[in-house]
Amino acid sequence: MNQAPPALDIVDETFLVVPPSTVAAAFADPRSWSRYWPDLVLEVYTDRGDEGLRWTVRGALIGTMEVWLEPVLDGTLLHYFLRATPAGPDGAPRALQPRDLRREFDRRARAAKAIALGLKEVLEDGREPGVGPRAE
Repeated sequence: MNQAPPALDIVDETFLVVPPSTVAAAFADPRSWSRYWPDLVLEVYTDRGDEGLRWTVRGALIGTMEVWLEPVLDGTLLHYFLRATPAGPDGAPRALQPRDLRREFDRRARAAKAIALGLKEVLEDGREPGVGPRAE
């Protein structure tokens, strides 16, 4: 049986000038997930430690989501992947009109970038571009 591809396939990348372990800590506590994705129910299917997490997604969407943390230079490239389909009240996939699907894609992509930029602001703690990490 062939399964239809997900209606939403969102990919985002943001560079944070902190180590992967610092970014991983921001996602480690399951209570933080409901702040980032309040309408989704996440279940970890792969915990990659400082390399990130992979979840199955239920709730407003059905599918998978991943945060991959790649060490790059003196920081971390935060990769975000969401592959999911909108769900109806019964939890079953529901088709959206093309215009509504574009709106949902845009809303989810903007939310992903807002999460990443929010983490960047908090975790970098005012570090100026080109300035080395603060001594601990």
